[in-house]
Amino acid sequence: MATQPPGVAVLNRTMAESLRSPPTYLAKILQELCRGDLLYSFRGKQGGFCLRERGDKINLMQIVRITEGPGFTEDCVLGLKVCSEKTACPMHAKWWPIKQEIVKLLQSQTLEMLAARVVSGKYQLTDFPGAVLHEQRDASSS
Repeated sequence: MATQPPGVAVLNRTMAESLRSPPTYLAKILQELCRGDLLYSFRGKQGGFCLRERGDKINLMQIVRITEGPGFTEDCVLGLKVCSEKTACPMHAKWWPIKQEIVKLLQSQTLEMLAARVVSGKYQLTDFPGAVLHEQRDASSS
């Protein structure tokens, strides 16, 4: 979507083919992003999804917060209910600075930046070989 001109809707199935992702799985993520006010969705023949704002206004951390929830940045890496500086788990001192760097990285990367890298041809969105996806489809249809 970020590679498209503003307001141009892209069909779920088109994105799913491009990403080599199951359309139903992708649809769930797209709906979450709509509920999180990052996307518009349009029904019908000319339907699809498009960004609510330009790609330079949306960073990856916004997407992660919507799709993963607040636990991504707040939860303990070991899954403990209480973990902070005062009541730290054994990994807290090592993990906290790493988590902060990950958050900074995601905040600094916009959809526009990623789209430009993909359009340049130097980067791609998926490395899934087709055989793996066919195996997944075959297993789910049995």
